[in-house]
Amino acid sequence: MKTARLQTPRRPGKKPSNNRPKDPVGVYCRVRPLTAGDDACCVEVISNTTIQLHPPDGIKVNRNGEFKEMQYSFKEVFGAYTTQKELFNVVAQPLVEDLIHGKNGLLFTYGVTGSGKTHTMTGSPGDGGLLPRCLDMIFCSIGPFQAKRYIFKPDDKNAMEVQNEVDALLERQKRDCQPTATPKAMSSRQRMDPEFADMITVPEHCKAEGVDEDSVYSLFVSYVEIYNNYLYDLLEEVSQDPIKPKAPQSKNLREDSNHNMYVSGCTEVEVKSTEEAFEVFWKGQKKRRIANTTLNRESSRSHSVFIIKLAQAPLDADGDNVLQAKDQTTVSQLSLVDLAGSERTTRTRAEGSRLREAGNINQSLMTLRTCIEVLRENQMYGTNKMVPYRDSKLTHLFKNYFDGEGKVRMIVCVNPKADDYEETLLVMRFAEMTQEVEIARPIDRPICGFTPGRRYRNQAFKEELTRKLELRGGPIDGDLTFTELFLQSFAPLPSVEITDASDEHTLPRLIECLEQRQRARHLATEEVKKSVNALRGMLQDWDSNFSVKENYIQDQTEKMIEKDRIINGQKSEADRLEKKIRTLEYKIEILQKTANIYEDDKRTLQHELDERDQKLHREVSDKRRLEQRMHGVVTDTKMKWEKECERRVQAKQLEMQNKLWVKDEKLKQLKAIVAETRTERPEKPERIPRARDQKVHVRSASPPAVPNAPPVRLRHRRSRSAGGERWVDHKPIGNVEIDTVLQPHIPNAITVAVPNEKALAKCDKYILTHQELASDGEIQTKLIKGEVFKTRGGGQCVQFTDVEKLKQESPVGPRKRRSSPIAPPRDDTTESEWTDVETRCSVAVEMKAGSNFGPGYQHHAQPKRRKP
Repeated sequence: MKTARLQTPRRPGKKPSNNRPKDPVGVYCRVRPLTAGDDACCVEVISNTTIQLHPPDGIKVNRNGEFKEMQYSFKEVFGAYTTQKELFNVVAQPLVEDLIHGKNGLLFTYGVTGSGKTHTMTGSPGDGGLLPRCLDMIFCSIGPFQAKRYIFKPDDKNAMEVQNEVDALLERQKRDCQPTATPKAMSSRQRMDPEFADMITVPEHCKAEGVDEDSVYSLFVSYVEIYNNYLYDLLEEVSQDPIKPKAPQSKNLREDSNHNMYVSGCTEVEVKSTEEAFEVFWKGQKKRRIANTTLNRESSRSHSVFIIKLAQAPLDADGDNVLQAKDQTTVSQLSLVDLAGSERTTRTRAEGSRLREAGNINQSLMTLRTCIEVLRENQMYGTNKMVPYRDSKLTHLFKNYFDGEGKVRMIVCVNPKADDYEETLLVMRFAEMTQEVEIARPIDRPICGFTPGRRYRNQAFKEELTRKLELRGGPIDGDLTFTELFLQSFAPLPSVEITDASDEHTLPRLIECLEQRQRARHLATEEVKKSVNALRGMLQDWDSNFSVKENYIQDQTEKMIEKDRIINGQKSEADRLEKKIRTLEYKIEILQKTANIYEDDKRTLQHELDERDQKLHREVSDKRRLEQRMHGVVTDTKMKWEKECERRVQAKQLEMQNKLWVKDEKLKQLKAIVAETRTERPEKPERIPRARDQKVHVRSASPPAVPNAPPVRLRHRRSRSAGGERWVDHKPIGNVEIDTVLQPHIPNAITVAVPNEKALAKCDKYILTHQELASDGEIQTKLIKGEVFKTRGGGQCVQFTDVEKLKQESPVGPRKRRSSPIAPPRDDTTESEWTDVETRCSVAVEMKAGSNFGPGYQHHAQPKRRKP
């Protein structure tokens, strides 16, 4: 038999209009208890809907550096001692009831790392979380009405196929022969894993109200994670190769024919009990990526999504088989999301892969915040901005929920310790913004036109028929017609065996029994005719009444449509006015805040101006006092320096007089030397050189005098800069002109104050005239020479090759003549101190810059004292 292919009818028919009623996103807050090592607390529960944040020491909240306590409101706040059952009854139980009634739901936990999100979703041994309690409530509600395995069969396009019992039986046999094809379901009789056995033991069993007893149900679960913005199937069977393990393959997001997002190729497992479903979850939980960080020992490094998909279809008119109709089959979905916690790398000190994971987690959470913010802005101010769902796999997967495909609930988990204050503050702001987003209500599923209660009536009829057949000794099994049942209701025929020819009782009894049957049949026929006539009349009356009521209902429907049209117009006008009011209120609030900021700035600036005026007055008074004081100090100092200058002038005059006397004496001696005739002078005995004399370099020593010989001229070393090359003569502006005898002269030179590329391109030599102060206080001139080369880039470069130094020196003190043991005494004759003009001049005079004669000079020998 051909199976019927059924699509997921989350939105039957055309897309819903935007005039559907909307509900805000339900945001709840749960505060975890403080650990033993944490003493400082920054979160306080004010009421069952409000919490207050206290900034810890060292954190300044507002501009003035003051501490500010902030309050945030939620739909409901759960304190540190709230049980999992109380949280489930308020948050998750309505979502499970909507799931059973054919509506979608999304529940996700949000918060800082280590705030208790995974504990809220999964629970702990002995106290199961929201996930096992949801599974327990679903199976407690649909347990008696579950379909056999493989009656519902998912395909690869987010659709559901309904098979008959024969095809389902063949599918079960095929899957039993291939145990590794899909995850094998656990029988309820098998022993549960003790690792999670305590988590699914829920003592308080909940059951949804209003479960359709004339439908069959089947539950499918899947488990995926979003790691580094890639989707991975945690239930996928991967071949275990110890030599070369195969890495899991990422999955892609697809859009089905109803524009619903789903994970392509994701494993969907059909489960029949809470234990079996939680075992599938725990199998995937072991594959989830967790790591040890500084802030959390078991930190989730990915977003996990556990999808519960419930398929339901009504029974046929007889209440025996599943109805294979597309428009009567419904698939609802509940997504339980455990988001990874936001974290700062400055606190976790993450490196390598942990750092990359933290970056992807924070990026996906930032995209979620951006989508919520754009949705809020579009709804509040009537804008039509594009929501960036595709920027992250997390928001792209749950795009349909925010577009009105089901209810959305968020549990904000908070760690009250003071170290998480800044991260908690950001979480509170995001939660406050999320509460302002409204989601359209989902459309109710179509109502089946069959008579309600047909399942139990069919069962009661079968039980009663079986009981009567057992009492009469007839067949228990098999289908009987109405005629057979009617005949079985008659009295049994008597025995018709005639053993004697004179038997007169058997035939009369048979005739009497047949007559009774004939009368009973006639009475039954008459009764049936009366019932048929009465039923025909009743049906005619019902038909006429139905026609009247149908006309009345049609009239009322037209009136209701007209009223709905008027109400919708009024609602749209009211919505437009409300949006306008909210926009104006928002603008007024912004203007008020701006005015307050300007007022604060004005007061601050006025205060600063007053302080500066006072400071200026103080500075002016201080300046006046300082001027008076300095005036006295200057007067005293002036008098003191006048006296000092007079003393120094007198000393300088005395010194200059002494120098002039010395110069006059030297001139007289030179005149006497030049005027006297050249005579033979006794040779000066040679002196034994000493080591000290050999090391000392005499700058102006002359060779021994030769009689009647011309003076020997020292050979001047020709400068290397006097060649025929073209030179760039670099003379900085700050050089001092010195009037020395030796001056550097470079022909064919381009003199520049700052070297440039144009001058360097024309020359092949470079010289820099550099002046510096030597250790003896005299100016030393260095001529730094180099060669100009062309570079590959078309520029010029200089390579220095040689340095020439020009330096003037002054004698430090009087120059002493070296004594010799064989030298004649000084006062024997005057001729022993002087040999010739060259020797005496070199010993007696040294040039020094700053005089007109040449330079000034000074006698190194002891001056002769005049006799009085």
